[in-house]
Amino acid sequence: MSRPSLSSPFPILPLRSGVLFPESPLSLTVGRERSVALIESLKPGDLFAVVTQRDPRIDDPVAADFQLVGTVARLVQVIRGGRDAMRVTVEGIGRLVVDRVTGYEPYLQGEGHTLADERADSAEAKILAEELSAALTKLGGKSGQFEDVLRLVGKPSALADKVASALGLEPTQSLEILTTVDVPERLRKVLKLVAEQEELASLRQKIGEDVRRELGKNQREHILREQLKAIKKELGEDKADDADKLRAKLDAADLPEDAREIVDRELDRLESTGGQGAEANVIRTYLEWIAALPWSKRAESHTDIDRISAKLDADHSGLDDVKKRILEHMAVHRLSQQRGAKSADDAGKPSYSRGTILCLVGPPGVGKTSLGQSIADATGRPFVRISLGGVRDEAEIRGHRRTYVGALPGRILHGLRKAGAKNPVLLLDEIDKLSQHFGPAAESALLEVLDPEQNKAFTDHYLEIPFDLSEVMFLCTANTLETLSAPLRDRLEIVELSGYTPPEKLDIARRHLVPKRLREAGVPNDAVTFTEPALLSIISSYTREAGVRQLDREIGRVARNAALEVARQADDSVIRITVDEPDLARILGKSKYRADVAERTSLPGVATGLAWTPVGGDILFIETSRMKGKGRLEITGQLGDVMKESARAALTYVRSHADELGIAAEALEEADVHLHVPAGAVPKDGPSAGVTIFTALSSLFTGRRVRGDTAMTGECTLRGRVLPVGGIKSKVMAAHRAGIKRVILPRDNERDFEEVPAEVQKELEVIYASDMKDVLAAALEETPTLLGGESPNAASPLQGH
Repeated sequence: MSRPSLSSPFPILPLRSGVLFPESPLSLTVGRERSVALIESLKPGDLFAVVTQRDPRIDDPVAADFQLVGTVARLVQVIRGGRDAMRVTVEGIGRLVVDRVTGYEPYLQGEGHTLADERADSAEAKILAEELSAALTKLGGKSGQFEDVLRLVGKPSALADKVASALGLEPTQSLEILTTVDVPERLRKVLKLVAEQEELASLRQKIGEDVRRELGKNQREHILREQLKAIKKELGEDKADDADKLRAKLDAADLPEDAREIVDRELDRLESTGGQGAEANVIRTYLEWIAALPWSKRAESHTDIDRISAKLDADHSGLDDVKKRILEHMAVHRLSQQRGAKSADDAGKPSYSRGTILCLVGPPGVGKTSLGQSIADATGRPFVRISLGGVRDEAEIRGHRRTYVGALPGRILHGLRKAGAKNPVLLLDEIDKLSQHFGPAAESALLEVLDPEQNKAFTDHYLEIPFDLSEVMFLCTANTLETLSAPLRDRLEIVELSGYTPPEKLDIARRHLVPKRLREAGVPNDAVTFTEPALLSIISSYTREAGVRQLDREIGRVARNAALEVARQADDSVIRITVDEPDLARILGKSKYRADVAERTSLPGVATGLAWTPVGGDILFIETSRMKGKGRLEITGQLGDVMKESARAALTYVRSHADELGIAAEALEEADVHLHVPAGAVPKDGPSAGVTIFTALSSLFTGRRVRGDTAMTGECTLRGRVLPVGGIKSKVMAAHRAGIKRVILPRDNERDFEEVPAEVQKELEVIYASDMKDVLAAALEETPTLLGGESPNAASPLQGH
């Protein structure tokens, strides 16, 4: 069959996208200047070339910008539109190749040659055309869009082009068909594309049937629910609204798959009860708790180390070592997040560090709880404090099972519900005050909560659904670790807060306590001024504590007194009140503490020791006295077994080293010794008073007084060996608060002294001892103190204290 041919040079119309096939019409909009000029130069029936651009974004294509294989087209119709646009209908005639472009103005022109079909009348082409016709008949039975194409079965080339045009192919697929001049090969490619379309049509039909079936089921359920709602409304039992709201809350909670299964089952149970009865109330409460928990809600957390450091410095003075440890913890947390986010398989799932859990240990009033609040404020996380003081039952932590009447989740889930996010800062306050009794211990329930490897699937007895606690930042506080079990301590990283130095307390009072107390008393800050001597006097003479809680109370008393004076003044007068040291006796009364260490050790037989208590370090006086007797030892002051054994070992040491100490043997054999530790209402125990007891007994029998500016600590063996003890930092801080200038410590505790603040180290003289000889040489005065003109070695009942 002959086809019309183009005369050279011929016009070229580039298409931004799409391909024009022979035997196929195409409607397109023409708006580019060159294209409009081309169409205006033609009349219906004229021939021109149509090619496809490689990049549709190019407005003025050149030869390299379009495909060289194109289509001979006949202009069928032109309809003019607005803004110089034309709607043009063209018809494909045959294939051609553009050999070269001869001109660009007023429109593209070029030279080329047509492409003839190959093997168009071969037997293979006819068989493939019949196969294609059968495939189209099968596909058309489902979609009904190829009926007008089937009559071309006797023209294999035209059939292939017509089907390719009707399939709506991608540009690359269309160009592949257009450039294939071998008709059997072209039919095979089109047949393959038709088979793919048939598969897609079957899949669409199946999906459509499934969707219609599901919609029918949902519509049926919706109609039945609406009818049930109307029936219950007529009966006055309209609870459907509550059930729908609860279902909506649960849908919005983004529950894990295992939790969703349980919730769906419970919802079905709730609906089967009709929303009435005790069982329905139990189920409703259970589902409301699940809906209220933050299964996927997270607070936007900040991990800027400088921001956290600035917040800690603004809220707390001193505690440099503690702040450094907290910043290290936050730095590890931040880097772990970044590394986890890079290595996560699921980019949408956040990764969190499962590092250590900090436990802040120290005496009351040093700022353990407020440190947790500062961390939360700096990171932008919600802050939840859970007080564990007196908690005695495991159910307080893990909740009660729903079989119990009035059952509820434990305190951990209560805290998360209050926080409203699954990544809060959760402070377990006073963890050492957990009650110990015969039943299931609450401490045991904390083992899973505080284990970073286990708490990602924490199960509360009430919920019985695993809840992920791995994103919670846990902080614990305690006054002492002695009451904690070894497994629980193993899960915590201990950070000790031993207390504040006087300069640190002065800074805290100025920056925090005074403004806070004046504000609470309603007094303007500029109306009352505390002088530095007044604050130092309150610190040293009215308080003696590791923290600042009592200091805060005393400043509050002064602020209330100032408020009274301000209230008595005229409203329009300018009030200026200065609180100086002499004013304290009038406001606070007589001073509560004084430096009486030198006075109490003015007689032989009295030594000053250093002790550790749950509320911080303290000084301890060991008093000894002797009288005529048979060498017996009397011990009073509520001492534990360890201290009693230390006293017996000390007396044995003195007797066995009587010659070295210059003590007559008969003086020891004919004297009874009474050892007493004041504050008899307070139980005392531990080995750290051993050195002090040895020194006190040695002082008693030698008549050499213990230096009044010296305090000591350490365990002592029967052979006089000085062993290391704990709590050195707290004990040294207590000695500094009491006005002690010299401290005797075990040699092996030398490294622990480095933890003491530098300003305290400068004001103390430290003597390290490895044997009692070193202790006695440093602690006892050179010359004996004689009472009543008697020899210190005589067994006089008047000697000693």
